[in-house]
Amino acid sequence: MSDTLFLDIIDRKIPADIVYETDQVLGFKDINAQAPHHVLFIPKQHVRTINDLTPATAGLVGELFLAAADYAKQQGVAEDGYRVVMNCNALAGQTVFHIHLHFLAGRAMTWPPG
Repeated sequence: MSDTLFLDIIDRKIPADIVYETDQVLGFKDINAQAPHHVLFIPKQHVRTINDLTPATAGLVGELFLAAADYAKQQGVAEDGYRVVMNCNALAGQTVFHIHLHFLAGRAMTWPPG
């Protein structure tokens, strides 16, 4: 996948099933869903990996978590539970190099995740 895939989604150049949006965050359904609710939350500002965060961009991660919590409440899954995951670099499973938070809910999760 391209480094700019998520930037193209933000710019509406590539279609996505957008389910959440604020000034700083976009949430859309994962095309390879691993749970009944599988949404990717991305910052609208580009940061390649967690390793590339700086004090100036660190707040974006908090915005992603706030968006996930808000979405969980909206979908009625906050009390049942949900999982959030961020991968950093290829060995951890990151395939699009723009930080993003996976939100998974609607089924029982197992541990370890694999």
